[in-house]
Amino acid sequence: MIADTNICPAADADEAPLFSAPYAPPDEAIAAGLLRDASRGAEAERRVDAYARHLVEGIRARAGGLGGIEDFLHAYSLSTKEGLALMVLAEALLRVPDAATADRLIEDKLATGQWSSHHVKSSALLVSASAWTLGITARIIHPGETPDTILESLIKRLGIPAVRAATRRAMRLLASHFVLGQTIEDALDRAGGHSPGRYSFDMLGEGARTRADAQRYFAAYAHAIDAIAANAGDAASRPGISVKLSALHPRFEAVSRGLVLTELVPMARELARKARAHGLNFTVDAEEADRLELTLDVMAAVLADSSLRGWDGFGLAVQAYQKRAPAVIDWLEGIAKSFGRRLTVRLVKGAYWDTEIKRAQERGLADYPVFTRKAMTDLCYAACTRKLLAARPRLYPQFATHNALTVASVIEDAGGVEGYEFQRLHGMGEVLYQLLLADYPQAACRVYAPVGGHRDLLAYLVRRLLENGANSSFVSVAADAAVPVASILERPQNRIGDARRARHHNIPLPRDLYGPQRRNSTGVEFGERTALDALLAEIRDARPSVEAVPLVGGTSRPGIERSVRSPIDGKVIGRVGEANEAAVAAAMAAAQTGFAAWTATALDMRAAALERAGNLFEARRGRLIALLQAEGGKTLDDAVAEVREAVDLCRYYALEARRSLVPRPLPGPTGEANELRYRGRGVFVCISPWNFPLSIFIGQIAGALVVGNSVVAKPAEQTPLVAAEAVRILLEAGIPSSVLHLLPGDGKVGAALVGDARV
Repeated sequence: MIADTNICPAADADEAPLFSAPYAPPDEAIAAGLLRDASRGAEAERRVDAYARHLVEGIRARAGGLGGIEDFLHAYSLSTKEGLALMVLAEALLRVPDAATADRLIEDKLATGQWSSHHVKSSALLVSASAWTLGITARIIHPGETPDTILESLIKRLGIPAVRAATRRAMRLLASHFVLGQTIEDALDRAGGHSPGRYSFDMLGEGARTRADAQRYFAAYAHAIDAIAANAGDAASRPGISVKLSALHPRFEAVSRGLVLTELVPMARELARKARAHGLNFTVDAEEADRLELTLDVMAAVLADSSLRGWDGFGLAVQAYQKRAPAVIDWLEGIAKSFGRRLTVRLVKGAYWDTEIKRAQERGLADYPVFTRKAMTDLCYAACTRKLLAARPRLYPQFATHNALTVASVIEDAGGVEGYEFQRLHGMGEVLYQLLLADYPQAACRVYAPVGGHRDLLAYLVRRLLENGANSSFVSVAADAAVPVASILERPQNRIGDARRARHHNIPLPRDLYGPQRRNSTGVEFGERTALDALLAEIRDARPSVEAVPLVGGTSRPGIERSVRSPIDGKVIGRVGEANEAAVAAAMAAAQTGFAAWTATALDMRAAALERAGNLFEARRGRLIALLQAEGGKTLDDAVAEVREAVDLCRYYALEARRSLVPRPLPGPTGEANELRYRGRGVFVCISPWNFPLSIFIGQIAGALVVGNSVVAKPAEQTPLVAAEAVRILLEAGIPSSVLHLLPGDGKVGAALVGDARV
């Protein structure tokens, strides 16, 4: 709904409030506040319960239950073998790079297993998935036929190749039930054939990878806005469009903030102006958590455009599974006040949960940016609902849900159905909203309608299956008469109980990813402005040594001096003394001498030295990153990753040595003790490449040292400064100078080392 009214005079752009909220605070800390504010009072809860029960019973009373594709999601949820198999197949096909490989994948899986009893005997999930999708096709087209009979008949009549083709078609067919049309024109035609209602169109597709991609997506959005406007007529409730900012710029990431604000903001403004001119809603789509702050920066810049004053159709999708969701709503209310505008806010649960969990683990964050329990997401959604309703008229709430309890709760909290709207996905929630509109004809409900071709369908299908196929999903249980209505209507605060149960006990913190014996290396979330700024300050303040010389027995030796130049701009950044023949001979002799004492050192002491080194690498990351960028030409992301890999390698080799190298008793005659012990072999030469001047350098050295060998390290001639800093840290951590020696130099040094018989 759009009303061209100014709530108050607009402010200047630089008066917009800056968004700030902890990126990944502990679940327990957030839960305490959400639980405290969750109760409505007994009478209000009874009203919510009564209406939600009415909706659930209405769904169950309808023939077919939920209706359409939701019946299949219920029958084959991810808790079933067939449902899980479908996900496996969909994800596999999603990641296959070309059609020919996809054909071979499906053919390989379809060629195995017993078709007529796939649900009992087959161990190949993809075989089950193929059978299941063919069965889905049959049930949609010919109700009453079973997957077994369809498969048996098809294979006999058509053979495996035709079945393979049918599998691909079935996957597309299933995905197409979630998509209104392959083009915006198709979608508008189909929308026009449905009963009158509000629509918001979402153009499916991945983010831009090149500038050409961005221009193509921009043109598609502009065309879609014109096409929607041409078909909107004089409807009182104008349609809208969702825009994915990552589709408009190939570097939509926090480290490219300046570039994004310079290049993307004008494109977003142009699309917003076009939507305003046509009187359409324009919603900035929700993306991954690391893009949230940048998204809000772009929003603020677009809102500062004076030509958009008086337009209340601009808004944002907010994900309730993000721990920062309440803070985002507060920020939106503040910026709406600053600019004298009303913003639309589409509240969703969130569709990238598995990605967010994986990324936080991979990046070694302190915690997750999303909740690990669905009940916490539901609780946060309820809290955000109350915030949005309280923020009217600054914010116009749009509640995207297929959950009867959520619908009943919103109506209770709002005191009716005025001043906001519900939204449902095309192909989902039809029966629920038919029941709602029968009870409240004045209620506003908008259909969120994805638009895209076959190549975009599978990614969308996977997200929908993950959202709606889990046991905890309302769609999965609403039509199941075996599930008591009371359990469906259980409040999230009751499922959580207290703040100590806010976290999923089977999902370890990112730092504990590898178990209690090895801590994950600490990373940096560039999408959190404060964390990125702190890292950049750390790098700026770092004072790494810009000298590398041969180091033998802890003593610097003279070498053939030359300048070290940065591959970025060719500037001199340091000096290196390259080892001569005398240094090579001295290092080999010292390493051979130091070997005996080191290999006799207790395994635990050797491992502990590596663990201390890993901790020091982590503590000195600013210095190491500065060198990796200046000397190695690394991007910030790659430099951080390389430091983390060096840390992980130190900890990994320490742990594995403790596990694998302990003395082991061997069987033997009575009274005779036999024991297997591992010993170092002697002098190891570690020659590392230039492209991973820290991680591979450290990995070679750490593996050799922990088993009791002495090491002569020869770094790539392009990156001696990084190597010298790394060796200094290893020595500081307790590696004896008698067993670790550094020889920077060119290929002649390496040739002399590997040609030595003592290696």
